[in-house]
Amino acid sequence: MALTGECVNVSHTVCIECGTKLPIKVCASAAGYYIGFFCPHCGPYSRESGYYISRNEAETALSRGLFSS
Repeated sequence: MALTGECVNVSHTVCIECGTKLPIKVCASAAGYYIGFFCPHCGPYSRESGYYISRNEAETALSRGLFSS
């Protein structure tokens, strides 16, 4: 698993476990929504932002590039 902030400012990364190309996107967890990378084979890869209360708030931040950990 990558460290928080390690992959910021890229539109994708590659999972070091399985080699799958991962797009940056809005993800969900018990703590809320966040911007990060999720591998469909290996699970959560990295969180590149803090948590947002709503998916819409996170989508807006991602589309504007206004997010940080």
